[in-house]
Order: sequence, then structure tokens, then C-alpha cells
Amino acid sequence: MDVFTDRALLGNPVAVVLDPEGLDAAEMLAFTEWTNLSEATFVGPPSDPGADYSVRIFCPGRELPFAGHPTLGSCHAWLAAGGVPKGADVVQECGVGLVRIRRSEGTLVFAAPPLRRTGPLGDDLDAVLRFLRVHQDDVIDHAWCDNGPPWRGVLLGSAEKVLALDIDPSALDGMDVGVIGPHPQGSEAAFEIRTFFAGNSGVAEDPVTGSFNAAAARWLIGSGRAPDRYVAAQGTALGRAGRVTVESDGGDIWIGGHCVTVVEGSVLI
Repeated sequence: MDVFTDRALLGNPVAVVLDPEGLDAAEMLAFTEWTNLSEATFVGPPSDPGADYSVRIFCPGRELPFAGHPTLGSCHAWLAAGGVPKGADVVQECGVGLVRIRRSEGTLVFAAPPLRRTGPLGDDLDAVLRFLRVHQDDVIDHAWCDNGPPWRGVLLGSAEKVLALDIDPSALDGMDVGVIGPHPQGSEAAFEIRTFFAGNSGVAEDPVTGSFNAAAARWLIGSGRAPDRYVAAQGTALGRAGRVTVESDGGDIWIGGHCVTVVEGSVLI
């Protein structure tokens, strides 16, 4: 699946296995690493009676309790395969609990999970600044954006500064880092996003990151730095055109985008 795009090859891909019966965690991880994608998911029956299905989410080297584009991609694949939700919303069971997903005007949107950790980055800020090669004076604000993945969020003064980042891969030190910068008023997207994490072959940049956008939305809207409804752009630096819709309804924050099926077939493992 290609997620957060309505045109194939311009979003963030995820491999979705719909019948993982008999696979253990080591085999799921091995398949994920073999795909050379940022994530693969494995969809099975739920253990919680309130859920429509369960999903295990893997990235190279580890299993994740939650991730955004795998959530939407897995739901898209499940529905396309004939899945029928029990209620109005699709309910996914994963490492952070139950996540609600809605169909909205041709897109899928998920309810952002709560933040597990908030507040300024503290001692981690120095390492993040070294990795980004920016001075503290360039930082408008910073915060923990941990909703499963322990994202460290940094807000810069402009989208231009985000796109111009010249990172120091040797300074990442296993951290998950997300960077935000506002586009000029009146632009198609309100913010430009870039996210970085440690991959098997060094630092990886994620094309479009639902989990970070979800956590950042709670931070930005909650602090008054973003309106209740906006669009974020991500993937520009990688030649992608990801678009993430964000909307707060006064209770939940909904993160959404289009999904496109690119490859269908059987996995023989």
C-alpha cells in the first residue's frame, strides 16, 4: 500500500500481510527487513471483542506498538479484502490498545492515540541539535511527542529551514526525531515535516509519518501553534508528495490521508 497519497509511488509504502497464521515474531521481523520498507504489518483476528482485527507492526530491527501510515495501510487492505467493521468505525487492536479509524470522503482517518510523554526535551535537546546541525536560537519550541514511538519534536521557524537541514548521521544515537516548520500563510500545506530514525544501515528518513504527525498535532494544537484543522506536507526532501490531514473535533484529533494499492499477491514464507 502507498499511504498519504492519492497517486502511487508518492507516499509512504507499507507491506500488509493479511493471513500471518503460523508466523512468529522473528519471521515477521525477517520479512519486514527483507522488504526494505520502513514498516510491514501482519493483520489477524483480535483478542479484544471490541476490535475488528489486530495488527502487529514491525520496522527494521524492532516491533512498534503503534505507527500511523501502517495503521491506515492495514485498514485499507483489510477493507479491500472484504473486511466489514462491527460498527460505524473500524477498530484496530495494536500495541497501544484500540485505535478507531473512519472513512471520510475517500480517505481514512485515525483517532490520534494519547501522548505517553510530554514536555520539553530536557537533556536530549543537545543531542538533537547536534544531529540536526542547528543552533538553539533556531528552535522555536521543542517537546516530547511520544505516542508509542518516542518522537522528539523540534519546531523551526520555517518550512524552508526544515527542507534545508544538513543532518549529522553520527549524532542520532538511536533517537527518533521529528522536525516541523510552518509554510507561508496561504500555502497548500500549513507545515513541512521531516522525521528521522535509526535504521539497519544508519539513519533513515521516513517519507510520511502518521505517528509523528498525530503526536505533533496534539502538541501544536494544544499549545495554540496550529489551527484545529490543517494539512501537513512530508516527503518533499525525498521526492515524495505526502499530505496528511489533521482535524480536531474538540475531543479527538483525527489524522488522515489517501491510500493506494500498488502490489497484490501471495507471500511465500
